[in-house]
Formats: sequence, structure tokens, C-alpha cells
Amino acid sequence: MKLDDLRDKRFSYDVVGSTAQPETPPGYHRLEYRHRIGTGDEVFRRAGEAVMTWKAHAAAGIHVIATDTPLVIGTNSLGRLGVGSVGLPVPCRVVWVVDEPDRTGFAYGTLQGHPQAGEESLVVTREPDGIYYTILAYSRPATWYSRLGGPITRAAQLQVAKQYAKAVERLANKH
Repeated sequence: MKLDDLRDKRFSYDVVGSTAQPETPPGYHRLEYRHRIGTGDEVFRRAGEAVMTWKAHAAAGIHVIATDTPLVIGTNSLGRLGVGSVGLPVPCRVVWVVDEPDRTGFAYGTLQGHPQAGEESLVVTREPDGIYYTILAYSRPATWYSRLGGPITRAAQLQVAKQYAKAVERLANKH
């Protein structure tokens, strides 16, 4: 699968935009991970930049190519789970973007060919007690092998969320 192949792909789930809502869509597993990454305007700015330019993915060890950097609604991205040519393609499309004085980030949804079906948001917020990075995801298996993975797949999703958070923290606190 190539990045150009994603242009005509459809979403693999029916609750597009769901991460902007507080309720978990019926039939989906919810993952929410929140991590304090520091304090101050520069930490907020650097964290937001890392999230919106795919640098957080790279720093977490997830190679992603995308149609737009910085990303915008409609940006297609193609990552890979695994090693080299034996990895599984993870095609996604950005469904919403937020760029506010105290909140920046985006959500992307899975496209046909992704092993999971659902959506994930990656948002940096400035709050009275610090800067936070939050991942919120709704997903369910889209393939027989992801169904077979069950709890192992969910544990792997949490581990990747923690990797992202640590990567954003490192990038945001670089001087």
C-alpha cells in the first residue's frame, strides 16, 4: 500500500468525529491516556508543534508518511506496524483539527486496510497546573487477526499511547 492509494479509501468505521464527543460509541473499546508533560508557554508551543507535524510519531518510533505537514483536515497518513516489509499498513485520515490558545491537536480515523476500525485524537492542553498530552481512542477489531489479539491488542494500544506521551514530553522539554 502506498500513500497515493489512500485517496479513494473510505473510513472503516461509521462514527467519524466520535473523539470530539464525550461518549464512547456503542461497540467500541475506549482508550484514554493523559500525561502531564511540563509547564509554560514554550512547552505548550513545542508539544503542539510536535503533534501537528508528525514529529511525535517519529520520536515514538512510529514511521508515518503523510500528504500534509503540518496536518489539516483530510490529510492522509500511512504508518506501518511491525518491522520493514513484514509490517502491517495503518492507513488513516485526519477528521478534525483544533488550534486554540490553550488546546491544540487532531484526530484521525482508520481507513480500509487498517487492522483496527476507529478513531484516535492526540491533543495538547494548557491547564492551571501544567501542560497535558491526552490520547483518546475508540476502536474495535477490523480483521480476524486483530480480533484474535483481544486483550493483547488493547495492551499494545496502551503501550503505544505511553510511547507517544513520553515522546511528546521529550520534544516539548528540549532546550
